[in-house]
Amino acid sequence: MTKKTVLSIGQCRPDQAAISHYLTTHFGVTVLTADLAADAYQLLKSQTIDLVLINRKLDADSSDGMEILQQILADKRALTLPVMLISNFVEWQEKAVALGARYGFGKAELNRSETKLRLSAVLE
Repeated sequence: MTKKTVLSIGQCRPDQAAISHYLTTHFGVTVLTADLAADAYQLLKSQTIDLVLINRKLDADSSDGMEILQQILADKRALTLPVMLISNFVEWQEKAVALGARYGFGKAELNRSETKLRLSAVLE
């Protein structure tokens, strides 16, 4: 079985460390990171990605993660690419789902069973 790859976009260092640890421990995936949208688009073009996690507000420049989410989901090549928003706010999760994302999770919800179920649906 091929090891899956997750692209995590816009997390601050402590949150990225926690998310990466969680994903590698529970799912044995490779985690790639991108601080900015341009870096993320380059990785999406050059790597096989199985899941994209996007912070609602990118830590590096406070840009809107929802714009990146929309651009990724609008790309015809990404029709089957699962994308999740990282946000603790239900209203932002619902907006992301309305755009075509899968229901994501917030950093405060990382160790909840619901989060593991959502991630398992994509990574197992």
